[in-house]
Amino acid sequence: MFIAALFSLTWPSARADQPLWEAGAGISVLRLPDYRGSDQSRTWVLPIPYIAYHGDILKADREGARAVLLDTERVDFDVSVAATAPTRSDDNIARQGMPDLAATFEMGPNLNATLARGSWWKLQLRVPVRAALTIESHPQMVGWLASPNLNLDTKINGWNASLLGGPLFGSRSFNGYYFDVAPEFATPTRPAYRAPSGFGGWRLIASTSRRLGSWWMGAFATADTVSGAVYDNSPLVRKHGTLAFGFALSYVFAASEQRVPDEN
Repeated sequence: MFIAALFSLTWPSARADQPLWEAGAGISVLRLPDYRGSDQSRTWVLPIPYIAYHGDILKADREGARAVLLDTERVDFDVSVAATAPTRSDDNIARQGMPDLAATFEMGPNLNATLARGSWWKLQLRVPVRAALTIESHPQMVGWLASPNLNLDTKINGWNASLLGGPLFGSRSFNGYYFDVAPEFATPTRPAYRAPSGFGGWRLIASTSRRLGSWWMGAFATADTVSGAVYDNSPLVRKHGTLAFGFALSYVFAASEQRVPDEN
């Protein structure tokens, strides 16, 4: 879920007259907690693609990569994607002796309703519901999550900035993937635990990006809390509030000759 914030940065915002597609590559540096509720974090240095595509149905821009299934002045319906980083349990004190957490890929429908807009800003209600699958040799279904949120997009003096916030809800299996402690992994300080389905806390994401010639730069910060979540009393919850942040720099090396208008 944290990497979703980076995904939203790596696709640019539309411009009044823009290529149908652009491609580039760069590098990103991320500081992410091992999982929501963890008291340990890791620094990741990753290559990152820069992709823009402004087709009538398929799009990749600062709202993500998606297939637009319905698009009206106020409401659009598309496909939402996200991902999470893996965690080696041997490197995490709370999870030592337990199975590793595999990286996951999330995908599902997303409903966007524009509540208000101006010449340089737009406020939307977004309701993504995604299924999560592990990324490994034999992928497994993790469960479902929903993260309804309010999203404010702005553009000031060449800078794109977004602020997104809302609650999270997970299925029994999704919450259990991160917060269950099976009896065989219980210890005197880590009792067995089974997480229920339901409310999973709150998240706030702030991001900004800018294009300067062939170069693109972006950064994000995420504040996350599991306080009041249905799994708040899991022995794997070591810290209610966690922070994640990162930045990226990409060089755009190819673009189509065909130009298309900005539909926003």
